[in-house]
Amino acid sequence: MSDPVEPLIVDLLEWIARAPRPYAEVMEVWRTSCPRLPVWEEANARGFLAQRHEAGSPAVVVITAAGLRRLEERAALRSGVSAIASSAGAAR
Repeated sequence: MSDPVEPLIVDLLEWIARAPRPYAEVMEVWRTSCPRLPVWEEANARGFLAQRHEAGSPAVVVITAAGLRRLEERAALRSGVSAIASSAGAAR
């Protein structure tokens, strides 16, 4: 059985990878009380995100090296699936 949270974690990582986001904004958008979809919690537990706080500025959430690797793995997987589908279509 596939992990139902994984696609949502990838969405979260892609969103934060575009630019660091204020912690308050991330919490407003991604925190959930649903125990079956702990996207924010799971992304943190997997080490994909980090919080940074500089004095005088609001805390921000950034993607970690592990999070970037996860996005690269996902992109490579998508590319491989696309190549396989293209090959299968050409073989018909």
